[in-house]
Amino acid sequence: MPYIDESPTMSPQLSARSQGGGDGISPTPPEGLGPVVEAGKGLEMRKLVLSGFLASEEIYINQLEALLLPMKPLKATATTSQPVLTIQQIETIFYKIQDIYEIHKEFYDNLCPKVQQWDSQVTLGHLFQKLASQLGVYKAFVDNYKIALETAEKCSQSNNQFQKISEELKVKAPKDSKDSHTSITMEALLYKPIDRVTRSTLVLHDLLKHTPVDHPDYPLLQDALRISQNFLSSINEDIDPRRTAVTTPKGETRQLVKDGFLVEMAESSRKLRHVFLFTDVLLCAKLKKTSVGKHQQYDCKWYIPLADLVFPSPEESEPSPQVHPFPDHELEDMKMKISALKSEIQKERAGKGQSRAIERLKKKMFENEFLLLLNSPTIPFRIHNRNGKSYLFLLSSDYERSEWREAIQKLQKKDLQAFVLSSVELQVLTGSCFKLRTVHNIPVTSNKDDDEAPGLYGFLHVIVHSAKGFKQSANLYCTLEVDSFGYFVSKAKTRVFRDTTEPQWNEEFEIELEGSQSLRILCYEKCYDKTKVNKDNNEIVDKIMGKGQIQLDPQTVQTKNWHMDVIEMNGIKVEFSMKFTSRDMSLKRTPSKKQTGVFGVKISVVTKRERSKVPYIVRQCVEEVEKRGIEEIGIYRISGVATDIQALKAVFDANNKDVLVMLSDMDINAIAGTLKLYFRELPEPLLTDRLYPAFMEGIALSDPAAKENCMMHLLRTLPDPNLITFLFLLEHLKRVAEKEPINKMSLHNLATVFGPTLLRPSEVESKGHLTSASDIWSHDVMAQVQVLLYYLQHPPISFAELKRNTLYFSTDV
Repeated sequence: MPYIDESPTMSPQLSARSQGGGDGISPTPPEGLGPVVEAGKGLEMRKLVLSGFLASEEIYINQLEALLLPMKPLKATATTSQPVLTIQQIETIFYKIQDIYEIHKEFYDNLCPKVQQWDSQVTLGHLFQKLASQLGVYKAFVDNYKIALETAEKCSQSNNQFQKISEELKVKAPKDSKDSHTSITMEALLYKPIDRVTRSTLVLHDLLKHTPVDHPDYPLLQDALRISQNFLSSINEDIDPRRTAVTTPKGETRQLVKDGFLVEMAESSRKLRHVFLFTDVLLCAKLKKTSVGKHQQYDCKWYIPLADLVFPSPEESEPSPQVHPFPDHELEDMKMKISALKSEIQKERAGKGQSRAIERLKKKMFENEFLLLLNSPTIPFRIHNRNGKSYLFLLSSDYERSEWREAIQKLQKKDLQAFVLSSVELQVLTGSCFKLRTVHNIPVTSNKDDDEAPGLYGFLHVIVHSAKGFKQSANLYCTLEVDSFGYFVSKAKTRVFRDTTEPQWNEEFEIELEGSQSLRILCYEKCYDKTKVNKDNNEIVDKIMGKGQIQLDPQTVQTKNWHMDVIEMNGIKVEFSMKFTSRDMSLKRTPSKKQTGVFGVKISVVTKRERSKVPYIVRQCVEEVEKRGIEEIGIYRISGVATDIQALKAVFDANNKDVLVMLSDMDINAIAGTLKLYFRELPEPLLTDRLYPAFMEGIALSDPAAKENCMMHLLRTLPDPNLITFLFLLEHLKRVAEKEPINKMSLHNLATVFGPTLLRPSEVESKGHLTSASDIWSHDVMAQVQVLLYYLQHPPISFAELKRNTLYFSTDV
């Protein structure tokens, strides 16, 4: 059952698995186990869960109040000569809302003081048990729900006054909110009670997880959860068809199975479409522009009956019109603008700025997010009508492409007939899309509610352990995807485990998160047949064996310990562990306590000890990357296996003579990762703490001559080992960027990867520069990227030339 709620809770999937390691969600743990809860920590977690629930309960009560507000005046006019609605219509639309409001108001009033005066003796299981026992009122509401919606819709169409009321109901904001109210439609509010049962059930899961078995609340919460689950399973079947079905003129039910926003290549340009998959037809639509106050409608661009829809195989498909990927640096610029705007909005809110200014900033942010969403996807998804035309969508995630393909193929297993829709039938079907859609907004952060969870910013460490459940031996590997800026991107890939039914990868990855809320794992069978090539992007098509997704629940992953989990996919179980490090924590520069190695040791100490101009580790990693990794797609961007990187780090630190042999055998992404780690772990950045403020000021200069003067002077001011190493790395990165058509790594991409690594100040020096951990694209990070990009785009800089040239610039920094 779809639901949206106002405040975050712990993932039900994670909660269930952590209780018993099983597949489903069960209120009762496996016999003899029970949830392992440390008394103090468990009670603290209970309080956190309840505080979040209490906040959302306040919002829910405000929503019910907003729904009841117009009921009294409507009833008052019903007995006059000019009624807006009849008494019967009012009772149908608002059926049981008053009762539900009273139940929850009483529940809230009893729960609130218990949470506010929290101690280890507090019991509240009886409150949840009582709430669950009153679900009969919700059953009556659900049974009337369809008629209530239809009545409200008919009344809106026939009465302008009621239409105005139902389109913009004012919901009082929570007590601690800066806004006084928010606006919401009556249709959306009428669905809130159904959302609420789902929400309460999830909270009961979380409470049980953190309640000791011997606590007095435990049996009461168990009972409440059992009642809620039984109720949910009974209404799920009722609700979904009501919300997702449309009747054809022949009287048949055509159900909406899936919908979402996809980018279509149409007339050689990218267009954002809303695609609707019904039980017998795929319909591609765009939202019509309408004047204020009018109902929004969709315009059908094309449709294909599923009986006529085919997926062309790679060898059959015609080469698609050339899809020109959007330049990477422009995509990165958009991300930076979005984050800068996000920061401005937060500042305005903190300073209680004018709502008009905030709305202007939000509008700009939406425009940039929309462009990013439109221009970032590159994975082709082609569908063909066997009677004629082909269509090409571009997606950002292979997981998403697989979901659409599987949903269509599942429906095609039924006995489907080809048909042609008349203009009236097409109009009815397109007209139903607005009401039936499950995805209401373009997936951008500016469309999110202000109190929605912002996602995680930092580094997620994932170990992909193993997989089992394959029926026959195959060459198997996994990829990891996370969401970022509203869409999913592939972040890491395991090595191929050959000819096995039980691959044991045991590979660790460090994945950068940018407001991420979900982790996806896809398991593939590697295809070595060169004839099976996808003509759209010239890549061999590997078969997806299974795929799965989990929510990145902050309370679960934000611990120092590894959290182990299993994702089930098509009978396959993939075992993995993860832990999260915030961005500020991960970028702390900690000097090494021992001065014998190379990691965490000043670069001047290392070069002096080695009697070299550039550290040996830098020279060897660069040489290996240029020898066999310069054409590797995503070199320096794709994560190397963390265990391999740590092994290389240990060998370099010990000055082991086997380092060259190890380098030649090691995966190239691990070598690239080792080089990045070396610079990241320097006790101070390569471009030094002392000069950091001057680099920030220099890059902000507007006059090109002044900027050139300043930026060259700053280089000259660096200590010789730092300068020579920086120039050596600079020339290497330029050579990598020359292969951009093959490795997809532009100068801008490389500056994004290396900028913060080479410039971010050490902890002591950075106190004045630290920004919010939730804003990865902060002003400082943007400037760090721009500094490196300036030097990367500059004509070759030689050490001798720099030292020889004099400057017309003050030598004071």
